[in-house]
Amino acid sequence: MKVTKYLPILAVCLMTTGCNSKKEAVLTSGIDLANLDTTAVPGTSFYQYACGGWVKDHPLTDEYSRFGTFDMLRENSREQLKSLIAELAAKTDNAPGSAAQKVGDLYNIAMDSVKLNQEGVAPIKDELAAIDALKDKNEIYAYIAESQKKGIRPYFTMFVGADDMNSSMNIVQTYQGGIGMGQRDYYLEEDEQTTNIRNKYQEHIAKMFRLAGYDEATAQKAVKAVMNIETRLAKAARSQVELRDPHANYNKMDMETLKKNIPTFDWDTYFAVSGLKDLKEVNIGQPAAMKEVADVINTVSLDDQKLYLQWGLIDAAASYLSDDFEAQNFDFYSRTMSGKKEMQPRWKRSVSTVDAVLGEVVGQMYVEKYFSAAAKERMVTLVKNLQTSLGERIKALEWMSEPTKVKALEKLDAFHVKIGYPDKWKDYSALEIKNDSYWANIERASQWDYNEMIAKAGQPVDKDEWLMTPQTVNAYYNPTTNEICFPAAILQPPFFDMNADDAMNYGAIGVVIGHEMTHGFDDQGRQYDKDGNLKEWWTEEDAEKFKERAQVMVNFFDSIEVAPGVHANGQLTLGENIADHGGLQVSFQAFKNATANAPLETVDGFTPEQRFFLAYANVWAGNIRPEEILRLTKLDPHSLGKWRVDGALPHIGNWYEAFNITEQDPMFVAKDKRVSIW
Repeated sequence: MKVTKYLPILAVCLMTTGCNSKKEAVLTSGIDLANLDTTAVPGTSFYQYACGGWVKDHPLTDEYSRFGTFDMLRENSREQLKSLIAELAAKTDNAPGSAAQKVGDLYNIAMDSVKLNQEGVAPIKDELAAIDALKDKNEIYAYIAESQKKGIRPYFTMFVGADDMNSSMNIVQTYQGGIGMGQRDYYLEEDEQTTNIRNKYQEHIAKMFRLAGYDEATAQKAVKAVMNIETRLAKAARSQVELRDPHANYNKMDMETLKKNIPTFDWDTYFAVSGLKDLKEVNIGQPAAMKEVADVINTVSLDDQKLYLQWGLIDAAASYLSDDFEAQNFDFYSRTMSGKKEMQPRWKRSVSTVDAVLGEVVGQMYVEKYFSAAAKERMVTLVKNLQTSLGERIKALEWMSEPTKVKALEKLDAFHVKIGYPDKWKDYSALEIKNDSYWANIERASQWDYNEMIAKAGQPVDKDEWLMTPQTVNAYYNPTTNEICFPAAILQPPFFDMNADDAMNYGAIGVVIGHEMTHGFDDQGRQYDKDGNLKEWWTEEDAEKFKERAQVMVNFFDSIEVAPGVHANGQLTLGENIADHGGLQVSFQAFKNATANAPLETVDGFTPEQRFFLAYANVWAGNIRPEEILRLTKLDPHSLGKWRVDGALPHIGNWYEAFNITEQDPMFVAKDKRVSIW
């Protein structure tokens, strides 16, 4: 997973230099044969062959629209978090203001459905009234700023992050937003599925206004107002593919230029209320979207904008109100959009909230109980092995010139590696968790996050800050800090198995590491230099060669039919597909290097090379609903799990050799047609 600043956003080998015979003997293959479907043919669908047994044995439960090995590991992690959180929640003597008090009280508040149902819409009544009391459009600018502090983001998003062209410093930035369905295509496309979702969204808005105490006439008026404003914002927004161009999203300007370019927006009021009174410059991520925001405020009636703002509040608060709000919220966002049939039990939702609000407090507890120093040490060694392997591959590239290779190796050597957990934990002492309302606590938590963020404006970037908590089952690469991060929670089976040999661990966690490293050299990451600056460091000829090779990947994935009449989006998923490709190539080479002096034996009928690829495929085993396939194809930069196997492996020569794939196999791709980049 690649983390960018535009999110309002995805690995230790035990025996890295060979093993003595005594230790080797106690290691397992790490491959669960029950995961396989041996009736399938590897060259027809390797995904079915490697994962068919797992898929059959793990049918979707009603609370999931997609469930795979990632989700299973996340469930295990959540169970671990529950035991830690519930223990604190059961205590009555937690010191006021302590971490234990905050964790325990927030969980108890989230679990108290009786109180929530008694309150109904009351927790947001005063805020709804405050919106209704706006007397003229000039007051909208202050309201936008105040609402963003509370985690509500009407019209657009404002954030503080690294300046792409001066990555050591933070800068204030804006990003398109303000649409309830999250993705512009839901407002613009006319296919049957999208039209149905859009119609259901309008019904959802009306139902939520009725739950909030408004009459039917007002609810219907709100539907029209919201759809008018959100559709205008969607039309002005960039597509998911267009948002992948970092140069297009870089539009830094001083305040004089900003006011000249978008003169009708009251920037002085907005930034003053935001706590950025003396701001000198800002990056307007998508200028056309921001200009449309100003035009909407200028041209749409105040009454309609009040309804839009009230909808933003209701929508943001729904998950923290009474059961009827939660149920209706689930009905649209989860059942209609994703195909889920049942809401998760309250304890899961409550644990997730505590985890989100007090992430590093919970993270400290998680690390102390579930993550060993030995695991971190071994992870450090594996990352170094993968770096060595990627360096070897860069040096051997026949299509890249020496000047570019030198710069690429410098960038690789400059990777900032984060493993397990941060060296310094965040201080939550200023965050109050009180026994008033669930929503009030969420707003205070959002205000705490906002204050922490806004304090960074104009300040140096802290490269030691973590963008994920240790208990997160994921990993990331951040281009502006040139860092790769592997939280503690991902260092578990099926990614990493302390008792398995190198074939399994390199095939799973090793590929994840290589994946994140390759993000530094994918179609977006390659545009950033070793210091994280958006700067051209390639020769012009090498850049063109890269684009030609990447286009092979785009064309291949564009040809994949993920559902009847629906194709994958090769351009949207290009970065993640390149990272999968690079991860496989780099980790396989590191695996062969690590076992060169002590080759592994065939186990359970599978060679070490075969077990490497089986381990990789098992990471992506999962089931998914048709609705979720369509939803993710619209917005997710990652390919679907099946295609991270059946779409990636046809371009890996070592896979052909491991499983004797020939021209007679449907997955066969001629060598001169395969992707060849890293």
